[in-house]
Amino acid sequence: MTQLSPKVVFDCFAQINAVPRPSKREEKIHAFLVKFGQDLGLDTQIDAVGNVLIKKPATPGYENCKTVVLQSHQDMVCEKNKDVEFDFDNDAIQTYVDGEWMKAKGTTLGADDGIGVAMQMAILQSTDIEHGPIECLFTSDEETGLTGAMGLQPGFMTGDYLLNLDSEDEGQLFVSCAGGVRTEATFTLPEVAMPADYFAVELHVKGLTGGHSGDDINKKRGNANKILVRFIYELMGKTDVRIADIQAGGLHNAIPREARAVIAVPAAYKEQLRVDLNLFAANVRDEFSATEPDMLIDLGSCPTPTQCFESEAATRLIKSLVVVHNGVFAMSQDLENFVETSSNLASIRKEGNKVVVNTSQRSSVASNLENMAATVRAAFELGGGTCVTNEGYPGWKMNPKSEILKVAVDSYKRLFNKEPLVLAIHAGLECGLFSEKYPHLDMVSFGPTLRGVHSPDERLLIPTVQLVWDHLLDILKHIPRHA
Repeated sequence: MTQLSPKVVFDCFAQINAVPRPSKREEKIHAFLVKFGQDLGLDTQIDAVGNVLIKKPATPGYENCKTVVLQSHQDMVCEKNKDVEFDFDNDAIQTYVDGEWMKAKGTTLGADDGIGVAMQMAILQSTDIEHGPIECLFTSDEETGLTGAMGLQPGFMTGDYLLNLDSEDEGQLFVSCAGGVRTEATFTLPEVAMPADYFAVELHVKGLTGGHSGDDINKKRGNANKILVRFIYELMGKTDVRIADIQAGGLHNAIPREARAVIAVPAAYKEQLRVDLNLFAANVRDEFSATEPDMLIDLGSCPTPTQCFESEAATRLIKSLVVVHNGVFAMSQDLENFVETSSNLASIRKEGNKVVVNTSQRSSVASNLENMAATVRAAFELGGGTCVTNEGYPGWKMNPKSEILKVAVDSYKRLFNKEPLVLAIHAGLECGLFSEKYPHLDMVSFGPTLRGVHSPDERLLIPTVQLVWDHLLDILKHIPRHA
């Protein structure tokens, strides 16, 4: 880390990655940031939902510039590989450099959005960066509930422009984002005695690429949950299958990488089961040969459980999971090659005699977001599930007269002698909620290049950090002044 450039940013990132910051368990990062601001002698505030705001006055000659809010989120997605021992509540992220990429050892890296936090820290502690009045906003619980952005009160910040540092492709300026909701289905499945002379196995789907359920939804990656229930459903057409347990997927905003179920078949079908699985696995690996080279579908031994789900109820559940939409639902009619609407089958969990299924829907068109959620609910309700869709979060509509976008575009062209891409993103940004609470805010989102976010494959393209840092500092030097 000490050899990387810009050194000040990577030094701050190292500090951040030593502070545990799981979503909804952010007390340590709250305290760290408050102390950081106070130690610098800056006006530092924390609100009722854990948002931290640190204000820094303008440097000499820039006092009349309009106020800029620099914004990133404090929390990180906490995912690790199954064979890695790691305590996200206490352990520091272990980073390493692989060529031009920074990675973590078996866990998420935390560059989403720790690298944005690091840039804000570097500016706050600087003595040689030219800028007008700055407010650094660090929001809480972005990844699992947008709690900070939702709870942000009008008047907490006073800026005219907002630079969101939570995008993942250098050279791209984002000016619009999708809104989203989560739909949860609960199936009540009576448990009955496992029939005599049945053979039980653990069915595993693992090694998938995963990724962000918005930004990566169009990349033709496999969904471990979908693959798992697809095999169970195929098996149901051949023999009597009993389901004793299912624990599949994880976070609502991640494409599932792993899924597991305990199933049982008549002992006489034991050998044919392995034949069926081998054929199924070969077919699915062929379907996803380009995007899932490390996918593994296999059977593991386990004791035969004494109970299983009642057969008809289990069949209805599996049919609902097979038919429910997953992936891209509609492409934009306004922007070429841009996903408008999608859904992600995120997790399936047995909890006693119930199975709880979580999904997330996204769309940049409000009416189609409602339609997508309704489509998902209909599939689950046909199978006997009880569904709830949360209120979600709004999208962010592009401002065609954006002053800060012009500053950012002109700066990029001046620095790098080329045009940046001005885009919308099929992921939730906090900008949508900011626009509700602060309708006057003029916003743009950008950041260095990240790949594999929300998974242990998360990695940061090191050279792009310098590019974004140079761009950010140049924008701050060219902020419009008050009339």
